Amino acid sequence: MTKKVDKYTALVMQPHVVVAEDKDGIKENLDRAMNMIDFGVGYFWELPAKLAVFPEYFMQGVTTPGKGEHGIEGFMKKAITADGPEMEVLGKKAQEYGMYIAGGGMIEQVPEFPDRWFNTAFIVGPSGDLVLKYHKWHIPASIGLGTSPHDIFDEYKEVFGGDIKDLFPVIDTEIGKLGTMTCHDGCTPEVSRALGYNGAEVICHPVALQEVEGVSDPWDFWVFTRRTRAHDNMAYVLGSNWGTVDYAYYPKAFCPGGSFGIDYTGMMMRHAPYPQEQVLGVTIDIESLREHRSRCNHNTWVDVRTEGFRQIYENPIYPPNQFPSGKPPRTLSDKMGPVEEVFRDLYGRGQFTPPAGMTVEDMAQQHARRVKAAQNIGTLKRE
Repeated sequence: MTKKVDKYTALVMQPHVVVAEDKDGIKENLDRAMNMIDFGVGYFWELPAKLAVFPEYFMQGVTTPGKGEHGIEGFMKKAITADGPEMEVLGKKAQEYGMYIAGGGMIEQVPEFPDRWFNTAFIVGPSGDLVLKYHKWHIPASIGLGTSPHDIFDEYKEVFGGDIKDLFPVIDTEIGKLGTMTCHDGCTPEVSRALGYNGAEVICHPVALQEVEGVSDPWDFWVFTRRTRAHDNMAYVLGSNWGTVDYAYYPKAFCPGGSFGIDYTGMMMRHAPYPQEQVLGVTIDIESLREHRSRCNHNTWVDVRTEGFRQIYENPIYPPNQFPSGKPPRTLSDKMGPVEEVFRDLYGRGQFTPPAGMTVEDMAQQHARRVKAAQNIGTLKRE
């Protein structure tokens, strides 16, 4: 028989982020994050905070195409380990308040694959220990230099396991079943569906989502997709984005807030639709969620009929094992190399149709030409 889970407050953090150049630059972001927890726990004292969610890259920041782009060497200067002093700071704060702290975009170096970094989401428990670690699966090749498990899939499975519960972990806690997905993972249904399959009741969703990707009206892609993820999986989604940023090559509102708490029906509960720092307090009611899932009508899992969709996933779309040991992605141009073949496949089998006057091969070569043109003017790194 399951135990009752009392209502609690989840803190969705929307901090100011400074893009760090090295490990020394992490401290400013981490100190600010700890102060924001102190505020949130203090302010929402009547319904105690048991969970805090921070955005992607909240400790180290991230760079994108242009003169400010860092290659692999730049990222490795600020890479940390899951047992390092930065995580110890988070662990002590979790212990202090008896809460869970989730975050994403930890630029992590793992000992098994020391020549690269992973975009790592995590949850630290009230004991101060790291209780969940997830390596971002859907990393967009155009702006994400970190290694996905899929980029090194055969080797990754040997080390970390290849079961759906290994790749998309969910932990059963006294405040409900918690999982994480990071930024681009939420753009398509697969990762949230895997978390739902594994039982997730609260999906912690760190992002560094840029205005160009659709945060604000009229193109509020960030909102309508994540409301759908919550609805599809009958789970809370707690989405945390940057408030503002300090980096010479970014506008202050590069990732313009928009953090939120969405309930298990897809309804917006709390929202900070502006580029400023904020702490949202979201009431989590796990017992209500569990009762809702017990109903047959409009239950988004009861009526799933899997057999008709197997062909979608039988063959690769973006191919696995493109960056094995000894060959880490070094620049965004490097990371986008396989996309040429993906376009060739999508157009070749008729899923995409070329614009008038263009052939299948034209579409694959067009991508390569665009990358080369960007390299020629210095907006994408060559090496």
